[in-house]
Amino acid sequence: MEIKNTSKLKKMANKKTTWFERAIFLSWYCAKGDCKFCYMSTQKNLIKDPKNARRSFESILAEAFLCKKFGWKIEFLSGGYESFSKKDMLFLIKHIYNICKERLWLNMGVLNKEELKLFKPYIQGVCGAVECVNPKVHKEICPSKPIKEIEKMFKACDELKLKKAITIILGIGEKEKDIPLLKKFIKKNKVDKITFYRLKPQKNTIFENKKTITKEYYVKWVKEIRKEFPKIKITIGSWLNNLDEIHLLLNAGADAVTKFPSIKLFNSKYAKKIEKEAKKAGRKFKGTLTEMKKINIDEIDEFKIKRARKNETFFVPQKSSISMKLKKKIKIKLREYIKKMEK
Repeated sequence: MEIKNTSKLKKMANKKTTWFERAIFLSWYCAKGDCKFCYMSTQKNLIKDPKNARRSFESILAEAFLCKKFGWKIEFLSGGYESFSKKDMLFLIKHIYNICKERLWLNMGVLNKEELKLFKPYIQGVCGAVECVNPKVHKEICPSKPIKEIEKMFKACDELKLKKAITIILGIGEKEKDIPLLKKFIKKNKVDKITFYRLKPQKNTIFENKKTITKEYYVKWVKEIRKEFPKIKITIGSWLNNLDEIHLLLNAGADAVTKFPSIKLFNSKYAKKIEKEAKKAGRKFKGTLTEMKKINIDEIDEFKIKRARKNETFFVPQKSSISMKLKKKIKIKLREYIKKMEK
């Protein structure tokens, strides 16, 4: 099937802007660790102490600061199951919320209602790592992540008036005939946002030598979901050797782009390619992946956590503001990141 950059596809998308969404990864450890496509599945047995796989607070908060400065939306905070304690998660969520001045999405496994209540003042919703809606494929590829548990979390979200998102990976065994199953899942669970990824075969997994999907196949999924759900938010992830498909995916109805190492490859030929793809699709690119900005790292000194409003679930004690010691570490990390971006 040949895909053409037609006015019909553009009219279907009917969007004027696009943007980059950066997922902030908190840890490389996952207590489940058996999703057959996932890099973390190759690491679980190598990690003796899960705490050693966690990123430092300063690196995470510095990354959030740069997201704010360069106009990158935070796709979600992501980490493997049980990679952080609730106390540490709350600390990070509060401070990232304070830095970015907007509520966050969480993709931290299945959270119970009490956990959702705890995080509610600082989040707009949670993401369920569905990956594949074909029951047989899902059970084989993600044996420890039953979809029923995700749906139970979504019911709690409904009760707490939180939004719901899902991730879908294409190329792990699903077929085009499974698109109706995805539509059914979205309708049943009233999903607000979906992120599509194309599989990137990882070494030491069963997909290591698997042929990747075509751009035509990818576009088909995005186009079908956009047609069925005009208001759903769609984010798409493309790897460095597939960036020329981005304008097609935007024309098919995607809103935003993710899965790009925007700090490491800032202003690279790949970053320029993404912005060109947005332009090719007739979109204005919000934020920048190529234009270096003057960053005042001393702004870090001003960060404090405000108390939650009385009608919100959780009250933040004033003493929870970022310590001077941590602020110094954040500044050091920011200098490292900025130096990398300026190369």
